[in-house]
This record gives sequence, C-alpha cells and structure tokens, in this order.
Amino acid sequence: MTPETILYICIAALVSLGLALFMYGYKTKYNGRFKWLFGVLRFLTLFFILLLIINPKMTTDSYFTVKPKLPILVDNSNSISELGREKEVLELVRKIQEDAGLNEAFDVSLFKFSNDISSLDSLSFSENNTNIARSLSSINELYQDETAPILLITDGNQTIGRDYQFLGNSLKNPIFPIAIGDSTKYIDLRIAQLNTNKYAFLKNQFPVEVILSYAGTGAVTSRFVVTRGSNTVYTKNVSFSESKTSETLSFTLPASVVGFQKYIAQVVPIEGEKNTPNNVKYFAVEVIDQSTNVLVVSSIIHPDLGALKKAITSNEQRKFQIKKPSEALSLLNDSQLVILYQPDRTFAGVYTELDRLKKNSFTISGLETDWNFLNTAQSNFNKNATNQSEEITGDLNSNFGSFAVEDIGFSRMPPMRTLFGELEITVPHEIVLEQIVDGFSSETPLLATMELNGKRDAILDGEGVWRWRAGCYVRNKNFEAFDNFMGKMVQYLASNKRRSRLEVSSESFYYNNNAIKISAQYFDKSFVFDPRVPLNITVVDEETQKRAVYPMLLRNNFFEVDLSSLSAGNYKYTVATQGQSVARSGNFAIIGYYAEKQFNSADVTKLRVLATYTEGSLFATNQYEKLSSALVSDARFATIQKSEQKTVPLIDWKYLLGLIALTLALEWFIRKYNGLI
Repeated sequence: MTPETILYICIAALVSLGLALFMYGYKTKYNGRFKWLFGVLRFLTLFFILLLIINPKMTTDSYFTVKPKLPILVDNSNSISELGREKEVLELVRKIQEDAGLNEAFDVSLFKFSNDISSLDSLSFSENNTNIARSLSSINELYQDETAPILLITDGNQTIGRDYQFLGNSLKNPIFPIAIGDSTKYIDLRIAQLNTNKYAFLKNQFPVEVILSYAGTGAVTSRFVVTRGSNTVYTKNVSFSESKTSETLSFTLPASVVGFQKYIAQVVPIEGEKNTPNNVKYFAVEVIDQSTNVLVVSSIIHPDLGALKKAITSNEQRKFQIKKPSEALSLLNDSQLVILYQPDRTFAGVYTELDRLKKNSFTISGLETDWNFLNTAQSNFNKNATNQSEEITGDLNSNFGSFAVEDIGFSRMPPMRTLFGELEITVPHEIVLEQIVDGFSSETPLLATMELNGKRDAILDGEGVWRWRAGCYVRNKNFEAFDNFMGKMVQYLASNKRRSRLEVSSESFYYNNNAIKISAQYFDKSFVFDPRVPLNITVVDEETQKRAVYPMLLRNNFFEVDLSSLSAGNYKYTVATQGQSVARSGNFAIIGYYAEKQFNSADVTKLRVLATYTEGSLFATNQYEKLSSALVSDARFATIQKSEQKTVPLIDWKYLLGLIALTLALEWFIRKYNGLI
C-alpha cells in the first residue's frame, strides 16, 4: 500500500469521525448511551463507504512447491511382443506406479506411443509402426518450459520417422531410456529398405532400389530374388562379410500388363539365421497406359513454380512442364490441364487457343498479374485491382462439394499476397477458400472452381503457394497434406468426366503398415453435397468371401472409413446409401508388410547415443531401482519452492459491503426498537 493511499485512509477516518461527531455530538436530542452508540455505527458506515471510494489495494504473498515433471513413454508397438517382452514392460509400468519415492519427488505422467503418442490407459503391443522421434518431439513441446526428464521404455527399434538418435540438440530435457529386449546381436540377413514408384507406364521400365543389410561374423553368400506370381523377374547373387555389411541393388522391371501388379522380393536365408520374416518384402505397382499432362505457363520466375512442380509430381501419374507463353502454344492440345501463372499481355495467344480448344485451366494471380488484360482475355471473373498489395489467408468453405477437401490448417498458413481489390466471379462457381484479411472475412473468394458447358476452371487470387507448402512441412514434418490437396485440385480440373451422385475415392492397393482409408461424397439431385444421407461400405475378402459392413463417418464435406484393421489380401467393396438406391463398387489390395518383425534385438547403440547427447543415462530392465534412485537424487530435478504475490483491490472484498449493510441495519433496528423513529 502506497503512502498516498494511507494518507487518503487517514483523511477518510477523520472525515467520518467529524461527520459522526457533528451528527450525534452537536446539539443531539439523544441521551449519552444512544449518542455514543449511534455515533460509532455512523462513523463505521461512513468510513467503510469512503474506503470503497478510495479502493486501496492489498498485497499478499503465498508460497507453494513445484515438483518436476516425469513423462514416461512406453512403447506399444508390435516389436515388443515379437521379442516376447510384454511382461517385462507391464512389470516396469507397475513398479513405476507403485514407487512411492518416485511419485513423491516427481509429477509422473504415463504415455504410450507407436506411430503417435497418447495417454496410457492400456497396452496392447499390437501397433504396426514405431516413431520414437515424433513421440520425443511431442513431449518436448508439451514440457518445453518445465523441468521434465523423460523416461523412455522401448526396444529402440524405429520403423518410420526421423532418426531419433540425432534429436539431442533439439530436446530440452534429459532422456533416460530403459532398453527392452536382448542386446545380443544375432546373425541376420535382411531387406533393410525397398524403394519403387507407385505407378508405372505401360511398356516402360520402372526402377527398383533394394538395400540389403547383414549382421554377423564371417563371410556369407546368398541370392536375392524378385518374383511376380510364379515367374522370377530378377535374381542376383550377393555376398557379405564383417567389412561389407550392406549392399544396394538398383535395377528395372518391365511394366508389360495394365493394372495392379504384385511382387515378392526375397533374400534367401543363410544357415543359423534366427529372424527370417525380415528376408521377405512385398511390393506392388499400378501399371497405367496414360498420364495426366499438366502445363504451367509463366513469363516470370517465382518460387511458387517449384512448389507446384513438387506437389503435382508427387503422384507419378502426372507429367509437369513449365513454359513461357510463346513456347506453350504448341503444347496446349496435349495437356489435360493448363496452369496460367500471373498472366500478362504476353498470354494473349494462349487465351485465344485455350478458348478454341476448350481446355481446362487454373489461373493463379499475384502481384505481377496484369488485371486490365486478364479482365478482357476471359469472362469467368474480373477484379478492379489497384497497385496496393495486401496479405491474405484462407478459410475452408465447409459447403464446398465438387471434390473431397480436408482442412489442412488453411487459416493458420503463412499469408499469401495479392493486389488490393474485390474478385468477382460471373459464372456458376463454388468457393473452396474464402479470403481472410487481418482475421476478418473479406466476403470474396481466395480459391474457387467453375464448371460451365463441360469445361472446368479455377482461380487462386494470391501468390505464395511455396509458403503454404513450407508451412505444412513446419507443422507436420512432411509435405503430404499440401501435396494431397493440390493433387485433388489437379485431378478435378484435369478431368471432364461428368459427376455422379455418389463419388468414391480409393487406391488400387495399400500397404498394411499405413492408414487404409476410402472416402466418398453423396450429392442430391441438384448435385449439392448432402451430409444427411448415411453411407455404408460393404467389404468382401475375395479369398474367404467373408463379408463386413462398416459405417462411413462424416468429415467436413465427405464421408470416410478407416479399414486399417483388415489383414493383407484382395478385397471387393461396395459403397451405398441406406436402401441401396445409389451404390458404387470397386476393389483394392492390401500388401502385407510387417515392419515390426524386422528386428530380433534391442537397438542399444542408438538409445545410448540419445541418452549421452541429452545428458541422461541408459538402463536395462533389471536396473529399475538404480534408475529410480538416480532420478530422485539428481540435483537437476529438485523440487522448487515458488512464491506468488497477489494484489487484490478492496472493492473485490465482498464482506465490506456486508459490514456496511450490517451497521446501517443495526442503527435502524435500535432506533425502531426504542421508538426513536
């Protein structure tokens, strides 16, 4: 409380006292007993009211202790059960939960992880992938401002994601791994990695790259074989030794038949090999007889062009070219989609030819766009643009129904840039993204599609596609979400196929260690997406004829089902509305790949490197007591006492109002009781 406030309180007391004395001490009609009683009550009432007007602030100090956090990550992947270590992990979890000393010294939180991380409720050891790097990064973000050593219970075998042993510099807190499994290295020959394209063109050769790995002592020889059905399509003898522990094979295979083609790659097991499932790997390609040709026309050089190329060609079915307007004229007829990047007057011939050929187009405008030319070159849209620029973001239109769009975080993307002005679309259209300026909708489209007389077009009124692709990578550590969105845009715009009331999207084959998802959209008779009609999918195993029906769940503007629980095999499916009034059928295959069966021991080396770089320590499963003691006695993780200072204004003290009411009520009651009023 400041000296000035204390002075005001003293003045308030004097004023209250003076008024009370004047009212009950100067020519009062009451006798001595009532005079003093009423004077005290009136003094208190006036003083309390003046205190509320002054409203002094009171400061209080409180003290409390803060225990360090101890997040515990437990590996829930199938590799734990493959190593036969489920009981060891469950026993460790039980010991942690019952360790009174550890729970008293730390605020313990239990998590389980595989491909992702979640709170630990139960352990199944059935997940098909392990991403240790993602789990550690997630915990690091969650506890980035706190003291929180991480206890990592795992075999150290990671199947997807960044190499976790090199995360040391990005992790704030020490890591204490508990290695699950035998650290003994057995003799093992395996297919460490197999890379190939998802699509191949008919009568072409498609590349295959295989990395073979050997662990053991002494020299060994084996044979690598690739078969399709009963035919051997590639074979090669391989040899390894202690000094030569890996070999990379690069070769091509012929794409001679259209459709889904399944292959088996195998390195023949050697004598004494304990783990043989990792000697075999299945892979597949879809052979197609045509591709989608995408032509980008641009008179300028811009980072957006590179981002578009990377996103569009992430699907091998598409071919991508960038040409200047003068070079593009002869290529327009062979292209299924023409992307017009920031058109200016040099595009005059391109627009004339596009109109004659009735080609689908995708216009991307920006700061270099000549809107005076563009407004006259086509009639789908116009913009009264100025020379001033503005930064914009987009918000997904949940009612968009031309194709299935998943919100990849458009509103949180880095801003695009465009010329100031309102974009007006003059033909039937659907808005994909609405333009957002400074957090408010400008009620003008950022991205929209148009369909008129069998021709499809689109307009993106903003440059900075490369920013969005980079922003997607920053959040997800990959470009997949943005590339999929751009792929759907290209797929829709490159096709003139008439839409049906039920559109189904699926792949011809999936690997069973990835998500197996099928999506669908149902439209009413006016071809407006109808989310009220429930969709079901019936899946039939072609080998066993076992039938299963799954409901499809609504997600934004499409329905989706996750079939990741299905085992490897060939399947037929039918997506139908209730009552079977509209239905679509197809088929897909699931390629068996059991990443968690590739290991026969714990990867102690990587776990030790991780612990060393983060200033932690590695422990075995039989060293829990030592680990617990080390954590409790480590001075870096001591309990901290903190103080909190609170400043509370007197007006927030509700009891003072009660006191004022009480003094007034007492004075009135005494007067009334004694017949003085």
